[in-house]
Amino acid sequence: MTIDDRPGTDVGPILSDGTPFADLFDLDKHEVSMRLLKDPEVYRLELSRLFGKAWTVLAHETEIPNAFDYVARHIGADPVIVTRSRSGDVNVVLNICSHRGMQVCRGEAGNEKQFKCPYHGWSFSEQGKFMGSPVARGEHARAFRSKEELALPKARVELYAGFVFATRDEDAPSLDDYLGEIKFYRDLMFDRTESGLEVLGPPQRFVIPANWKCPGEQHAGDGYHAMTLHRSINELAASEADDSSMYGIDVSANGHGLRLIDRRKGKWKDNREAVLAAQTLPPFEKLKSIMLPPGMTPEMAEKLDKKLSEAQMKVLADYPPSVGGLFPNMGTFCFEFPTPMGMAAIISWHAFVPRGPGKFEFINWFPVEKDAPEDFKDLMRRASTLGLGTTGFVETDDADTWPLMTESAEGFMGEQQKIRYGALCGEDQPLDGYWDEGEFPGGGHLYPGFTKDDAQWNWWLRYRDFMLGDPWGP
Repeated sequence: MTIDDRPGTDVGPILSDGTPFADLFDLDKHEVSMRLLKDPEVYRLELSRLFGKAWTVLAHETEIPNAFDYVARHIGADPVIVTRSRSGDVNVVLNICSHRGMQVCRGEAGNEKQFKCPYHGWSFSEQGKFMGSPVARGEHARAFRSKEELALPKARVELYAGFVFATRDEDAPSLDDYLGEIKFYRDLMFDRTESGLEVLGPPQRFVIPANWKCPGEQHAGDGYHAMTLHRSINELAASEADDSSMYGIDVSANGHGLRLIDRRKGKWKDNREAVLAAQTLPPFEKLKSIMLPPGMTPEMAEKLDKKLSEAQMKVLADYPPSVGGLFPNMGTFCFEFPTPMGMAAIISWHAFVPRGPGKFEFINWFPVEKDAPEDFKDLMRRASTLGLGTTGFVETDDADTWPLMTESAEGFMGEQQKIRYGALCGEDQPLDGYWDEGEFPGGGHLYPGFTKDDAQWNWWLRYRDFMLGDPWGP
């Protein structure tokens, strides 16, 4: 028996043992089955129902600055080529020859005007157009198919903060609509200057033996794991020594999640008195004087009002966004980080690209502001490598946890266990200085107080929508 992949029903697809996909969720108790972390049938459904429709990040445009530059990446399990055309447009084309299925591009990055399949010599332009084959000027290739039909399929492409997003779903909403209300906050991290971001070289790439959903749901809003899993960082004095970063606001929208840190308390900085004194200043003055956004110099902060609204600067001054995720498989970071060379900042993007039910490729970009001084960029490079690099303080902790979660789901008893999200804060909780003055400047679902499970549970609900076949419903 095979799975029933009929579109959208109340119970979703039926797995081969007769289990309705919807039964893997307990909506009343906020629990999901650990079977979701290891089942090959679930993985196959994800490739079509989730990665065949959602917007996912593939690259940053500064990786391909020149015409005909390219990088090779994946959408789900499908190999694709991200190219820069002669006109400057960014394309994403399927890296599978329309002749016999060989990958036409075998390099990870480079500059090519045409991609020639090494098997039979079929050639394609950087935009995926079929150019011909070496036999009889390609006429044999068009006996049953037109030249247009033999082209490499293209994905829809849109950019945000220079990052290249793609979807294969023609019915998907625009990237702006997909981001929804979370974009208000993401702009405070990644779209703050007119010059924009660049990445510090090619991304780090490595494979972790774990299910991609382990990091995916964690980055939607798991804040309090830092108190235990990353405790060694505090003990090494590489992070704040108290739990003040646990307090703030969890924001959730469209399955995306983000943590806003309450900066008004001043507990988590060495210069607490100065921070507290700055509370009387207007938001713009705060940001220019003592509360510089991570990754920006005082001179750069002078120009924030050219990009950000007054409401955004108010949030950036009092509740700066720090760590979060974009649904389904992205992590994003923007925070200060102490190093032996002095205080620095980390801006980072992760992608968790599935390579099967039990492993994923971890892609790790380190962006910086283009206008930042070179010595400032170099310090951020060092801080990013130290904190979030392949062998950094943070990632070595996480990379130990996710494989063991996936391994736990392999057993007979393990797959019957539940992943639980019962620590809920709830919306509309009192937030001193904001709720009593009216609405919070930003939108989305807001969960103030000590970080809990709300945003992660919303990630799972969004995942469920896709898997039941109704991703763009109300």
